[in-house]
Amino acid sequence: MNSSRPYLIRALYEWIVDNSLTPYVLVDTSAAEVVVPQSFVENGRIILNVSPDATHSLVLGNDLITFNARFSGSAMDVNIPVSSVLAIYARENGQGMMFGDQDEPPTDPGPDGGDRDPVRDPVTNSKPKLTIVK
Repeated sequence: MNSSRPYLIRALYEWIVDNSLTPYVLVDTSAAEVVVPQSFVENGRIILNVSPDATHSLVLGNDLITFNARFSGSAMDVNIPVSSVLAIYARENGQGMMFGDQDEPPTDPGPDGGDRDPVRDPVTNSKPKLTIVK
């Protein structure tokens, strides 16, 4: 199954821009494929403004985010593997999404060895019920 991360990044980017806010991405720069201005990297991470006004030729691909931007007056091509994006959010209000280290669902089978009924409430061990309230 394809990772949901690039789809979520694109959807949140569009939502942020449609609301006239500024999309920022938090990037883990430890991967060798990450090409960003190293002078702005702090603690192995960088925050980049990816708004239409700040970037040229922005491509939010399934594997790679690419664009050209100016840093301290110099144009630079930026390449970010989608797996290195830790978050996308709006600068003005912080709304967005943080991503975990992996896109895979947890593999821990749980205390019952994985035989639990996914529909049952783990606290009450009962199936949910709908009640009509007048």
